[in-house]
Amino acid sequence: MEVLSSISPKGCGGDRGYRRLLNPKGLRTFQVRVKETDLWIAAERDLSREALEEVLRLRGQLEAYILENPDFLESLHPLPLDSLAPPVVRLMLEVAQKAGVGPMAAVAGALSEFVGRRLLEFSNEVVVENGGDLFIRSSHPRRVLLYAGDSPLSMKLAIEIPPGEAVGVCTSSATVGHSLSFGKADAVCVISPSSALADAVATMLGNMVRTPRDIPKALRKAREIDGVEGALIVLGGRLGVWGKYELKEV
Repeated sequence: MEVLSSISPKGCGGDRGYRRLLNPKGLRTFQVRVKETDLWIAAERDLSREALEEVLRLRGQLEAYILENPDFLESLHPLPLDSLAPPVVRLMLEVAQKAGVGPMAAVAGALSEFVGRRLLEFSNEVVVENGGDLFIRSSHPRRVLLYAGDSPLSMKLAIEIPPGEAVGVCTSSATVGHSLSFGKADAVCVISPSSALADAVATMLGNMVRTPRDIPKALRKAREIDGVEGALIVLGGRLGVWGKYELKEV
């Protein structure tokens, strides 16, 4: 089965060994690394130079903004919008307000989204994976395999992403990876046309889920947020799903 991973598991090691599972058929794959940013990218041809230029541009904007606004880096709560900020910062501030989280909760998704949309200028199909947060635009159906730690549902389910418009698929976990979460969920996966919004909302929903009883409430919350098109929550052997995307058993 073709696989696009949806989370960066601790257990696969610091070399992001889960990337060995990724195999988007018909596309060239390459990596771009700048400091903490480590992107795995698939496109119709090697666009590593273009991707590196975009990563450097975005990181430069973020680092400069954080120097002047240290709360942007540290806040766990939404901050006021800033119409004078660079576009990537404005997007992070906007989605953080929608989700009720700090703006850095959206950083991985935002970088995936901006890099992905830049590369769409050169390739009709693009996949950008940033620590498990995905930006996908494909001409063919693609499947995202869900890793959920020690849950019996881990590696048993895949979300089918249809061809067409670009979509973000982002996952937060309290038990896997490096996401900061105040909940207990093994995986909270959110789908949206905006990877930044998916990232922020996944964090928010993950914070909500401490027991199986919280799953329906979190799914209702996801439905209330404009721009969210689907959510999947795994806690132990319990599963909650909402949205327009098809879930496949592996």
